[in-house]
Amino acid sequence: MKKRIVSLCTLGPELLTMMIKGNGCAEPDGFEVIGAYQLPDSEIIGLLKDADIIFGDYTFVRSLTAGMARAAKKVKLVQQPSVGYQNIDVDAFTAAGIPVANTAGANTTSVAEHVVLAALCLLKNLIMAHGTTAAGEWRQMDIGSFDLQGKSWGLVGMGRIGKAIAERLGPFGVSAAYFDPVRLSADEEKKFGIPFRDLEELLKISDIVSIHCPLTDETRNMISENRIALMKPGSFIINVARGEVIDEGALARALGEKRLAGAALDVFSEEPVGIRNPLLAMKDARMVLTPHIAGVTQESKMRIITAAIRNVVAVLNGGMPDFIINQIQ
Repeated sequence: MKKRIVSLCTLGPELLTMMIKGNGCAEPDGFEVIGAYQLPDSEIIGLLKDADIIFGDYTFVRSLTAGMARAAKKVKLVQQPSVGYQNIDVDAFTAAGIPVANTAGANTTSVAEHVVLAALCLLKNLIMAHGTTAAGEWRQMDIGSFDLQGKSWGLVGMGRIGKAIAERLGPFGVSAAYFDPVRLSADEEKKFGIPFRDLEELLKISDIVSIHCPLTDETRNMISENRIALMKPGSFIINVARGEVIDEGALARALGEKRLAGAALDVFSEEPVGIRNPLLAMKDARMVLTPHIAGVTQESKMRIITAAIRNVVAVLNGGMPDFIINQIQ
């Protein structure tokens, strides 16, 4: 009997089949891919009763629910083709004894480059410079740009992306520090040349704060109104993690009152971002707003899908996948 892969991804079953066969599947004719992206949850639950692998949705539109976890009696892997996995009820799949994998690290370089670019755009006031010049104005003395060299940078989260940013900041002559609930070893702190600071202290001393933590119960609204009030007057904040980590209303007020100089936001509490989001009304602040693209380069998309497909092939071949995010007893 053929092994069954149920895909909630927008990629067609034929393309996924071709990619799986092309990545070392030991039995090229021993599996079938069923496209379920457009099916209602009730039909998906029916398909999952005989599924061996679930391939998730990188657009996060289709969720993997507790009901699906209970139905997936034979499933050996849930493979999410992205780094984020907020569309999956991981606890439910863990309780069902089903491993869930993402593609950790596949977009690290892309996000790190985006963050450095965003900081430079903020400091150089590049959005205003472009907009006014393109409108036929010559505002050379009004742009008010700053150097990155000599600035203090606070990294909130020191996982793969935080470390990649720290590596890239060295040549700019930046003084960096970090906060993470799990502190780096002394050797790693020495390697990256970056000291640990408590979150409140980090916010107080940093000219630029960038956020690189997952969304959890502990990090939701972690950058609260009280903590935003601790930030240096005229400082900048960059968020490429999850929108819910920041109190968006409090950030909008701080920008509107010019207590902060600007913000670069690639993520929002509601995505696609709603027109009522208060951050869209910050007309005079330095703002760089992007539609959750920091990790979505042409190269990273290939790394992500390749890592996901190789995990599927590993399980089809009887092996173990990489990047498991839950602990199965």
